[in-house]
Amino acid sequence: MPELPEVETTRRGIAPHLLGRRVLAVTLRRPDLRWPIAQAIRDELPGQTIHGVRRRAKYLLIEAESGSAILHLGMSGCLRVLPAATPASKHDHVDLLIEGGWHEGDSHEGDSSGGDSSKGDSSKSDSSSRDSILRLNDPRRFGALLWQPHGEIHPLLANLGPEPLEDEFDGTLLYRLSRGRTAPVKTFLMDQATVVGVGNIYAAESLFEAGIDPRRAAGRVSLARYQRLADAVKRILNFAIQRGGTTLRDFLNPDGAPGYFEQELLVYGRERQACRACGVALIAKLIGQRATVWCPRCQR
Repeated sequence: MPELPEVETTRRGIAPHLLGRRVLAVTLRRPDLRWPIAQAIRDELPGQTIHGVRRRAKYLLIEAESGSAILHLGMSGCLRVLPAATPASKHDHVDLLIEGGWHEGDSHEGDSSGGDSSKGDSSKSDSSSRDSILRLNDPRRFGALLWQPHGEIHPLLANLGPEPLEDEFDGTLLYRLSRGRTAPVKTFLMDQATVVGVGNIYAAESLFEAGIDPRRAAGRVSLARYQRLADAVKRILNFAIQRGGTTLRDFLNPDGAPGYFEQELLVYGRERQACRACGVALIAKLIGQRATVWCPRCQR
């Protein structure tokens, strides 16, 4: 599924089209995705102005006066900003009609995306042709659209660990949390209570850069090695964001283009191929039910 860089790339793509603009209407073409879609999305969001587009872990929060719409892209979800009159396609499940936000020459339209202007409010816009829609397309329907009232924290966000790109996340934190832990260090790193958003791809790549065997017990990794690991996580995630995320089968950037980080992967998905650092064949094994690839020479 899309990992943190993909979600951050999406956030940066849609934010300029939403911030400071009013939600005119909400179109729900089905009552649920992974979970039932919160009724408050339909009841409270229309008429409100968007004052924040934020990411927490792999969730996107569209913040308005009375609360926040929480979006998760699931395994195959993607968001597009499109002209309000764009027809809907089969898997276009949700539209937020946004006042303005569309200009001649905007490039945030994907080949498989569409739209629905049936709930537009042109009387409150200079021209309905300049209104836009934020559209959620999700063929597998593992995504989510939930509501977080103002001043509250949704249960899905309540117990999350620190963000990996913030100062709070460092080697000292990893070392402290890992003491006494016998689980493999890769499983520990992917635990959302340890740090959020470090999924399978980036955990594998970070452990390779830090030279740590993913099978090693988390409690048996030294402070110095955790410092290298935290630095690797930050560097790799930042680089992936700059490159647009990792290309997955179902993921496209907000402008419809795939991400470009995949060509840089050193271990993930390269089982039995030669290590690009030492030439030894890479090993693959399930760790915590997740496919894991590492170099038996470079990672100890």
